[in-house]
This record gives sequence, C-alpha cells and structure tokens, in this order.
Amino acid sequence: MVIFHDPKCAEYGSAMRPEQPARVLRTVAHLRPAHPEWAWRTPALADEAVLLTAHSAALVARIQHGPDIDDDTPFFPGIYTHARRAVGAALEAAALALAGQKSFSLMRPPGHHCTRNQAMGFCYLNQVALAALNAQGGGAVRVAVWDFDAHHGNGTEDILDGRPGCFFSSVHQFPGYPGTGTRSTANCRNFPVAPHAPRSDHLAALARSWESVLAFKPDLVLVSAGFDAYARDPLTALSLEPDDFAELGRWLRQGHLPAAALLEGGYSDDLPQLVDAFLSAWDN
Repeated sequence: MVIFHDPKCAEYGSAMRPEQPARVLRTVAHLRPAHPEWAWRTPALADEAVLLTAHSAALVARIQHGPDIDDDTPFFPGIYTHARRAVGAALEAAALALAGQKSFSLMRPPGHHCTRNQAMGFCYLNQVALAALNAQGGGAVRVAVWDFDAHHGNGTEDILDGRPGCFFSSVHQFPGYPGTGTRSTANCRNFPVAPHAPRSDHLAALARSWESVLAFKPDLVLVSAGFDAYARDPLTALSLEPDDFAELGRWLRQGHLPAAALLEGGYSDDLPQLVDAFLSAWDN
C-alpha cells in the first residue's frame, strides 16, 4: 500500500468547521506506526492545464481569491495550491493503480462536491473526477468512481454524467446535504439511504452500488472514500460500524481490479481507525 500525503495539507483550516487539519494529522499519526510496511510519498502539484479538463477557467480563477465562496467553503490564503496538491495526489494514485499498486490519497481539501463551475461543501477542485478523466488519457478506457461518502458526490456526477467510458456510483444519505442524488442516468447510479435507516439497509445499498461498478467492467476504479456514514459521525444520521468499512475494503480487494482511493469526508474522532479498517482489509 502506498499512501500519498503531504503535511502541508494541514496548514489551513478553521476551528469553526468540521473539515479540520486534525482529520489528517491524527490519521497519519495512527497509520505510520500501525503499518510500517506501507510506503509514503509526497505528491506533486497538478498542472493548471489538467484542472481545465474538468473545471471551467472561471472556477479555477475564482478559488484563487476571496471573498468566501460560501459558509462551508471559505477562502484561505494558498487554498488554490492546497487543492492542486490534492489533485496531484489523486493523479499519481490513479497512475500507480494502473501500474498494479494499491494506493490511498490522505490529503485535504476533499473534492467530490465541486462541480465543473462551482466550489462548495469544503471542496475547491474535484480530484476524483480529474483523476478519472486523466486516467482515460493514460490507458484506462473505462473508469468507474465508487463513492461511499455519506453525502452525494454531486460534483463528480456533474462532471462525469454523459462522459463516454466513465461511470459513477454513489451511496449517500437523503435527505441530506447537498440535496441531490435521487435520480440516476445511463452512467451515473445513485443509491440514497434514509437517515436512521437500519444498518442492514445501508449495507444492502452499498452492495448494489458495488455490483453496479463491477457490471461496468472498468479498467480502473477510483474510490471517493468518505467515512462520515459512521454511526458516530457528528454530521450525519447513518449507522455504519468499523467492520463495515473493512467489508468495503474486502469487496475492493476481491474485485481484483486496479484501484485507488481518496479521502473525502469523515468527521468523527474515530476517523483514523475507520481509515485503517478499510485500508487493511483492502491490502490483505
């Protein structure tokens, strides 16, 4: 397992918002001693030309200056560089997957809410969508994005919907932020789960979602790995336990497909253990 991480991704943030530097700092502090056999790499910045394959020039320009975009997506000095660094990690993780290695991007900011034209929901650039499109230029004809974050990956859907060779499958709480993800299209499948739904119902939706990814027969799977569907996450009303994230990792391992995963949400103090459960089961 290769972990893409740059400590600089913790150099911005606000104590007023749940997407804080401690999310990655605590996870790094847990994973390094728990898995000394895993390799750690520092990603490069993504070129601006790559960003324009999924985002408008107006969005790329907008995130480089204030004022705040919205209450959840404030302007921070250097946020454009931080976001490009997260995209770079996603691109390198995808390339490594195509070369036969498993990898996880432990970076921030997250990305799956950022649409082609709009940064939102803690997300400034959509690294998983950018990685999917870039991988198509690198030899992967069919690329699937599997999103098990508790919130719908509306930005990923906006960018990939109708794109030849791309598939998007999302399991998420509805009703819930951002209020999308109730309809499916030819290449974007949504599996909404009601707040406080039984754990078995959520797992069944996840199983159907994963089956839809396998049915697509992708050359590469990119995982928007959000851990906020955890039963004790402060932002959601879902019921998954650590063993369930391990089960998702086992599915990924048993799929025998080139795959890379990227951190999205997850705001519980137990995030390091949840990430570990998922990665360990995938890596075994």
